[in-house]
Amino acid sequence: MRRRIMKRSILLTVAMFAAFGLSGCSYNDLTAKQQTVKANWSKVESSLQRRADLIPNLVETAKLAGVQEQEVFGQIADARSRLLNATSVAPGAADGDKTPEQKQAVIDANNSFGGTIGRLLSLQENYPVLRSNEAFMKVQDELSGTENRINASRIDYTDSVNSYNTTRNSFPAVLTAGLLGFKEQPYFEAEPGARTAPSVGDANSLRKTNAPTAPAPAAPANKAPAAPAGNANK
Repeated sequence: MRRRIMKRSILLTVAMFAAFGLSGCSYNDLTAKQQTVKANWSKVESSLQRRADLIPNLVETAKLAGVQEQEVFGQIADARSRLLNATSVAPGAADGDKTPEQKQAVIDANNSFGGTIGRLLSLQENYPVLRSNEAFMKVQDELSGTENRINASRIDYTDSVNSYNTTRNSFPAVLTAGLLGFKEQPYFEAEPGARTAPSVGDANSLRKTNAPTAPAPAAPANKAPAAPAGNANK
C-alpha cells in the first residue's frame, strides 16, 4: 500500500515538474512572439499615419483644381478623423501595446477610410483636369508609395499574428495563455471593397494617357513614272 502511495506521489511530482517546465517554455515563446506582433503593429500604425497626413494635401489640390464634391470631401474628413481617433488611443495592454480590441477598432476605421480614398481618386474620371495637375499627381505618387508600405507592414503584422495565435492555441501554451492573460490578436485583413478602393494606379501612365499625341508622319509623295527606255534613245 505504501509503495503504491509512493509511486503515485513520485509520478505526481514528476508530472508537476514537467508541467511547470513546459509552462515556462510556453511563456517564453509567447512573450517573444507577442513582442514581434507589437513591433509589427507599430509599423502598421506608422504607415497609416503617413497616409492620413497625405490625404488633406490631396483634397486641397483637388479643390484648387476646381473639383466641387463636398459630399466626398466630407466623407473623407469624417473617416480620417475616426482613424486618427482610433490610432491615438493610449495603449491598454500591460506591455505598452494596444489591446486586441483597440487594434480591431483601428483596422475597422482604416477599412472605412480606404473606401473614401478610393472615391476621391475616382473623381479623375469626372474631372480630367486632375490628371494634368502636377500638384495632384505628385501627391498621388507619394500616396502610391505609402499604400505599398501599408500593404507590406500589414502582411508582416498578419504573419506574426498567425504565428502567435497558432502557438497560443496549442497545448500546453493555451493553459499558460489562459492563466497569464495572453489574448488572441486580430488579423489585419482589409474588407473586399476597401482592399481595392485605394488603388492609386500609375501616375506616369495617366500623364501619358492625357499627353497630346504626335501627328502621324506624312506619306511620301508619289514619284512620276520613269520614261520608257526606248523613248530615251530616240
